[in-house]
Amino acid sequence: MEGNQNQNNTDFMMETIKQRPLNKRKLVRRTLITAAMAVIFGMVACFTFLLLEPVISNRLYPEEEPEAIVFEEETEENEILPEDMIADESQMQPEETEPPALEDEQIAQVLSEMQLGTNDYLTLYNEMNKVAREVQRSIVTVVGVTSDVSWLDNEYENEGVVSGVVVADNGKELLILANIRSIKDAEVLKVTFSDGSEYEAEMKKRDNNTGFAIISIPKSAMKESTVTIAKPVSLGSSAGSSLVGIPVIAVGRPVGTEGSLCYGNITSIGNNIALPDSNYKYLTTDIYGSTSASGIIINLKGQIVGMIDTSYNASDMKNMISAVGITELKKVVESLSNNKDIAYFGVYGVDVTKEANEEMGVPFGAYILEIDMDSPAMNAGIQSGDIIVRVGEKEIPNYASLVETLLTFKPEETVAVGLMRQGPEGYIEMEVEAVLSLKNE
Repeated sequence: MEGNQNQNNTDFMMETIKQRPLNKRKLVRRTLITAAMAVIFGMVACFTFLLLEPVISNRLYPEEEPEAIVFEEETEENEILPEDMIADESQMQPEETEPPALEDEQIAQVLSEMQLGTNDYLTLYNEMNKVAREVQRSIVTVVGVTSDVSWLDNEYENEGVVSGVVVADNGKELLILANIRSIKDAEVLKVTFSDGSEYEAEMKKRDNNTGFAIISIPKSAMKESTVTIAKPVSLGSSAGSSLVGIPVIAVGRPVGTEGSLCYGNITSIGNNIALPDSNYKYLTTDIYGSTSASGIIINLKGQIVGMIDTSYNASDMKNMISAVGITELKKVVESLSNNKDIAYFGVYGVDVTKEANEEMGVPFGAYILEIDMDSPAMNAGIQSGDIIVRVGEKEIPNYASLVETLLTFKPEETVAVGLMRQGPEGYIEMEVEAVLSLKNE
């Protein structure tokens, strides 16, 4: 009896424990929440990595800044003379005792006794051709591609072509100077080098005043052989008053076709291009070419003396090759190469001559002939006939100094302009403030 009683007392310990029923809806909800949290975490991690990776990389492996481009500023001391523009191999030989100078009559007699044949003529042209061919290695073809839609709704591409020249290497990029006025609306720029290699390029900076631009191509995207060939061409000089008659070579697309070159002489340098805030010299030649010519004019040392631009030609000289003087362009090219915008002021001017100063009492400075409508100069109250004598802390003795000084400022900067204005009792000194801007196209 007692055994049966103990067995009954432990029967409760033999009960079966049932597992709680599985809630499938709750399980699905938890799984979805976990998956969503994982996705969110992944997105946050990815976004954080994208933000911090450049910072961390720059800290661990700082990227080298491109080198600043600086072109030598010309002065009267280092101005290149016409005789210096002609290559002279004798300068490479050891110095010898110079023969006594010849009189004009003796020179004339020597020249009259010289007998030059066709071989001598060919030799001269072969030497000039060597100079041109060397420079042509750095000439590029810039193609501007613009997508459009025809009246049948079919997409097609328009292409414009100009010649450019490699003018600088900042360590990271090759910098190409070209007049892209005819392809300014291009969506894509493609550059072909003399070895046939083609690369996509981007416009680094453009001067809306002249239409010239610096186009850049990363060297890391180029073949080493192309970089080796396309060496920057040195900038020569268009300064001086004795350039007329100097032999030059037009390289690029002087006759409108790729790879063309022409020989000739500078015929005039006295014309100035009427552009605001500028003092560009216009070089004309006796070279007959295309009205759409582009490229460069070089001297016999292979230095650039002008950038071809026939848009300023007189109506009776439309097909003559002309160029914007490189000396006056150097500072603009330097600013564009260093990714700087050109500030716009909006004045046209000339120098005050010594005669005007002495005879009429006109103060020395930049004499303002004309002002653009709605320009920063007009908005500041500057008038035709005013003479600008100071910009900021810089004294302005002539118009060229004003042009050079304006290049040191940036668009949106406010500058104090000191000027002299003629009144009933002579010139009075005034000061106005001008807010510089970026010139519209």
